[in-house]
Amino acid sequence: MTLPNCEGDRTMNDRDDHLSVSQAGSSVVLRLRPWRSDDLPALVAAHRDPQLRRWLANSLADEAEARRWLDAQAGGWDSATRFSFAVVADENDQAPVGHVVVKVGTAGVAEVGYWTVARARGRGIASRSLETVSQWALSAQNLVRLNRLDLLHAEANQASCRVAEKCGYILHDLLPAAPPTFSARGHRHVRTQPGS
Repeated sequence: MTLPNCEGDRTMNDRDDHLSVSQAGSSVVLRLRPWRSDDLPALVAAHRDPQLRRWLANSLADEAEARRWLDAQAGGWDSATRFSFAVVADENDQAPVGHVVVKVGTAGVAEVGYWTVARARGRGIASRSLETVSQWALSAQNLVRLNRLDLLHAEANQASCRVAEKCGYILHDLLPAAPPTFSARGHRHVRTQPGS
């Protein structure tokens, strides 16, 4: 798999297949890389967290679902329709602490999403990772043309609202509940390409 780099049109190979997340103060150094099959145990463990399951539209119940999910992420890269990153601490590439995704829609619009594992919450990992992927999606990658990113979250998920605002996503509109997938009202935040 070859991924576009943040530095123009140079590509990353299997030894350099990540985005570096800028470090803030004494925070942990992070990297964003494609999900791999050996991430299966960490993915299943993350989805056992009731707090995470509360906010996800689709949570993974077992290894078979997680394996299908990993296959879908790889397929998304291959078809340039879904760019899914595991968030890992630079010193431990084997234990993802989060996830960030760009799901390509139509007319230059994509939806972003993210989550972090319980032990990583409240440390700025979600906002740092989302900011890195947002810049990459709108300015650095050359797989698809994007000029707008939408971030949707449940209205009651105030942590996601703070992450969106911190990363320059402006509250665009309030969304009605849409059961069964979205049982509660939500927010749509929008970020556009600089100069748009």
